[in-house]
Amino acid sequence: MQAFERVVTIDRQYQFDFIALMEPMQQTRTVDQYRRRLGFKQVVVNISNKIWIFIDQKYDFDILFNMEQQITLRMTDTDDHKEFSIIMVYAKCNATERIELWDTLYSLATDISLPWLVGGDSNVIWDEEEKFGGLPVHINEIDDFRHGINTCNLFDIGFRGRIFTWWNGRAEEDCIFKRLDRCLGNMELQQLWPDFTILDHMPVMINEEQNSELTRQPTMEEVKKAVFGLNVDSAVDLMVSMEIFSMLVGKS
Repeated sequence: MQAFERVVTIDRQYQFDFIALMEPMQQTRTVDQYRRRLGFKQVVVNISNKIWIFIDQKYDFDILFNMEQQITLRMTDTDDHKEFSIIMVYAKCNATERIELWDTLYSLATDISLPWLVGGDSNVIWDEEEKFGGLPVHINEIDDFRHGINTCNLFDIGFRGRIFTWWNGRAEEDCIFKRLDRCLGNMELQQLWPDFTILDHMPVMINEEQNSELTRQPTMEEVKKAVFGLNVDSAVDLMVSMEIFSMLVGKS
């Protein structure tokens, strides 16, 4: 799995505390193999096997909720004893099923007073500017998402880099790009990590020079030139690799 090998290479260079993979497309029984490959001592898999989380041994954690579309962890840094919550999300494609996720987040928000980060694949865009190509946007889906996030008092951490995080793997008039991956946080998170930054939908707490090296991606023209010259099987493999979202948080 080329995408995973890239994560291994990056982790060896920057030694991340936390790595989350969305839709790893591997069987659960193989997770320890990947854990050892990354050199982590701890790993958590949600019940749908859509979210794998590798955690550095310096963190103690409790699994508060393990559900089909999300997993919630309460983390404690054993060095400085800071506590925070992380919710990793892999939302359903169906808008009706996603409402259950938004309701769950709202229930969590009423109980969580810690800094908390919500990250992953929401499978829905925030507004029409986050989609290029394809059919018109369903406003109701956007409204449900916005309502869920706003009632949780979460804000989009924002990002630097290219707006789109997903591509359907098709060319010309059938080509569709969307921003489906994002990170959200509360005010307490901002106070805990004021320098927290998203670059190309990758959360990082490292310096700008490292960010530039870590997140350098080809231009859209370079991608089109490479992808449209592939045969069907190669194009499908590339699209599958692009589906894997990595959440990487660097050691301070």
